Amino acid sequence: MTQQDNKQELQDRLDALNAQITKQGSHVRQLKKDGIADAIGEAVEQLQALKLEAATLQNKLQAGETQFNRKSFDDLILRKMFVIPSFEIHGGVKGLFDLGPPACALKAAMIDMWRKHFVLAENMLEMECTCLTPQVVLKTSGHVDRFTDLMVKDPATGECFRADKLLEDAIDDLIEKNPTMPNAEKEEHLKIQRQADAFSPTELDELLVKYNCKGPSGEAYSPSFPFNLMFQTSIGPEGTSVGYLRPETAQGLFVNFRRLLDLNAGKTPFAAAQIGLGFRNEIAPRSGLLRVREFCMGEIEHFVNPNDKSHPNFASVATKELVLFGRDDQLGSGKTKTVAIGEAVKSGLVNNETLGYFMARTQLYMEKIGMDPKRLRFRQHLTTEMAHYATDCWDLEIQSSYGWVECVGHADRACYDLEVHSKATKTPMVATEKVDPPVEIEYAKIKFDRKLLGQAFKQDQRVVSGLLDGLAEDWKNFEPIATALETDGKTTLDNFVITKEMVSWTKSSKKVHEVKFTPSVIEPSFGMGRILYSLLEHSFYTREGDEQRTVMRFNPQVAPQKCAVFPISSNAECNAVVDEIAADLMDSDLATRVDKSSAALGRRYARTDELGVPFAVTVDFETLKDNTITLRERDSMKQVRLPKSEITPLLMRIVHGKLNWDAVTKKYPLVQVDEGDGVVAESTEKGPTVVETTSRGRFRRPAPQN
Repeated sequence: MTQQDNKQELQDRLDALNAQITKQGSHVRQLKKDGIADAIGEAVEQLQALKLEAATLQNKLQAGETQFNRKSFDDLILRKMFVIPSFEIHGGVKGLFDLGPPACALKAAMIDMWRKHFVLAENMLEMECTCLTPQVVLKTSGHVDRFTDLMVKDPATGECFRADKLLEDAIDDLIEKNPTMPNAEKEEHLKIQRQADAFSPTELDELLVKYNCKGPSGEAYSPSFPFNLMFQTSIGPEGTSVGYLRPETAQGLFVNFRRLLDLNAGKTPFAAAQIGLGFRNEIAPRSGLLRVREFCMGEIEHFVNPNDKSHPNFASVATKELVLFGRDDQLGSGKTKTVAIGEAVKSGLVNNETLGYFMARTQLYMEKIGMDPKRLRFRQHLTTEMAHYATDCWDLEIQSSYGWVECVGHADRACYDLEVHSKATKTPMVATEKVDPPVEIEYAKIKFDRKLLGQAFKQDQRVVSGLLDGLAEDWKNFEPIATALETDGKTTLDNFVITKEMVSWTKSSKKVHEVKFTPSVIEPSFGMGRILYSLLEHSFYTREGDEQRTVMRFNPQVAPQKCAVFPISSNAECNAVVDEIAADLMDSDLATRVDKSSAALGRRYARTDELGVPFAVTVDFETLKDNTITLRERDSMKQVRLPKSEITPLLMRIVHGKLNWDAVTKKYPLVQVDEGDGVVAESTEKGPTVVETTSRGRFRRPAPQN
């Protein structure tokens, strides 16, 4: 068996194991959800054994492969000030980071391209909503109740801890301190540990007492209480209006749906977009920029008729191939499939055209900004992961040194979001669509006994009548209500008990010219911070044969700086030309770096490589004679000579994706240059010459004749 065959066999075994892990993990989640405590311990034990086996196989598979050089990467990120800890001189705060000048410019370029690729290209309606959100909005959306973990507090110091983690640590300490503990007793403790995140507050409190868990002060912890991951604040000086820093940007778009629909002349489908900050008070921030407390999100809410989720531009992406990891493959073979999105939608693997369209557009965006396509995949949510109202969900995952990381969620959220806000505010969140030709429909013509409704429901009588009116528009929706009232004399609707005496009805028909509907929402949600970090990793590499020379391979379209300009000599004539070229580049909105330092030219090239600057212009003594300069490309380190007047329009075309480096090397003569101390030959239109590069600069002289 060849080495390649052996590697493929290991990969097949690992894929199969990962499928078993996914299946077992889904089983464990379902057991916890159903509260079947007796079976959880054994199920978790099986899951851990599978993960251990998979880790062993992964180590075998990676043996001999080039590993990601985290030490060099972290050193570059910090030294060149891409990302730094916030408030560093005061000791820093976990989960908070500052973006330095290079990453700030990189993020701005990514966002600019996101707007062009999605908002402008799709004629989306962009908003900028407030980060402060009243409690009632997030209560309605479910965030107030959903984003919680159980916490305990040290009464003396006020310091808070996650209760389930304290229990897990206490059991670890107990077992470690008692190596002779009988296996049966040990297993009982481990069983409790495995269920730590499934216990109720009362159960957790009892177990913390049982295991003698005490705070740093030596006192017993307070009773456990739910900790919401949102940052709470008060709005206004009175302190009576509770608000939160938004955990996502989407809610601002949902509550403005009616105005957005009016602005769009009442037409659907349409999309609204927003990019901005979200906040989550993570208990244990980790993995650098992957789990932080303040982050940038880009969210799109595409409003569409739930009965027609086709997309007018789907044909333009139908042949785009994506790496898909469907739920059946996750639970079966453990292998991904490369499928054209048109085929995926046709087969039902992806639920509808609009969802598939945005998946393909997201893939194209990632490729545009320079992400490695081989390290991108779309993973479908398992049924145990999806919200009850969701139709289909796919996460774009990016492979980094931390494994596969969810960076963009694509969810068909059905009508849930608009319906909950409509119900809470008694505001209709509906759109209309003309029917051509008109159709005959059956409906219920209803009449209320307002006196009985008022006596039974008081201030809620309009809510009840509104619910019945909505169902009455289509006889198919009202028929179950009518049947229950005729058979039982009463029915329950949204916790309201309605009796037969309160309402009367007749079945009628009418010709309909337009229909009303609550739009479904298809939501691509981009974690821009995670995408930024993944792009930094994908762009990082070291020069072959020299691990000290680190490079950032940024795409010219998003590179923080597009070009560097160097003088070969520090004399006034060279510096004047450098300033002229730099000014011309910056007048064309091409971010430019000028380095007139006395460092060797090779050293200056290396500095720009670390910042990911894709091109470098060198003004040398030849420039002073014939107005030509050399242009260096970062990754190949090849250089061409061209007229000074052509550099700005040339770089403009490259940066805007209209020209590539291969075309440049075919148009202009190559110049061979040694970037260290040495002598190499070059061939120009003026005949063979020798270029000598030393720490003092670069010099050209005629090549000796044979």
